[in-house]
Amino acid sequence: MRPLLLALLALLSACQNLPPPPDWQSPEGRHDPRLGLIQDLRSGERLTPGQLLERLADQSRVLVGEQHDNPDHHALQLWLLRALESRRAQGSLLLEMLEPAQQASVDAVHKGPLPADLPRALAWRPSWDWTLYGPIVTHALAQPYPLLAANLDRDEIKRLYRERPQLRGERSTRDDVSRSLLSQIRESHCGMLPESQLPAMLAVQQQRDRRMAERLLAAPVPAMLLAGGFHVRRDLGVPLHLEDLGQTHGTAVLMLAEVGKPVARGEADYVWYTAALPAIDHCAGLRESASPRR
Repeated sequence: MRPLLLALLALLSACQNLPPPPDWQSPEGRHDPRLGLIQDLRSGERLTPGQLLERLADQSRVLVGEQHDNPDHHALQLWLLRALESRRAQGSLLLEMLEPAQQASVDAVHKGPLPADLPRALAWRPSWDWTLYGPIVTHALAQPYPLLAANLDRDEIKRLYRERPQLRGERSTRDDVSRSLLSQIRESHCGMLPESQLPAMLAVQQQRDRRMAERLLAAPVPAMLLAGGFHVRRDLGVPLHLEDLGQTHGTAVLMLAEVGKPVARGEADYVWYTAALPAIDHCAGLRESASPRR
């Protein structure tokens, strides 16, 4: 009984020492009843932050889906990483935002004191807002575990776009998966992408997911991947590729989602609803620039 008692006391102490999640930064959804809700999508059970951490800490791979421009998602990612580190040794952190060509720079920075101009030392891509990603990258580089690139290089993307190689795997190549991804690609490009380009865009999207899966399988565990929501979806993204590569267990998917953007059962294992950014019509400017001038 003594070992069991000690384990229970350790668990109780960990729960008591858990810092509160960060305050919401985004302005919308502050009065939405789902704000802050954490749900197990398989059972429908509502979870506390501590209960979520207990379940994630047991997994070899934790995939966290984000909305790239939402500051609350990045604050929660850093909170999750720190909280998991306090429960067990972290094996690695993988980022969609890092490419293989940057890995040598990341490794060099990791070995020494952090430089004054960290984005420049990492050859950080300006398309990823450093004010959002900087805190978690800086934290990870100060830890003993590796920070790893999970994306494709730009030259690889150009080649994949041109050659459209055949993807192998029973689950990731299903017709319903392709149809859903093509629909998402059309929508994200405001319906203005020529149909002739869609197969190439689909090939790049799925090869990105395959690369993330491959990098997860090669990474020290427990591993955490931070990527866009569509990349980590259980029904469309990286988890299908993990299964096609023979890894069917030990993976948990947590989706960070703004209130008003529900996550369905089957898309993830857990969802955490956050405050939302103001709605922006990203397509309006594209439509205006594409319309003929008079």
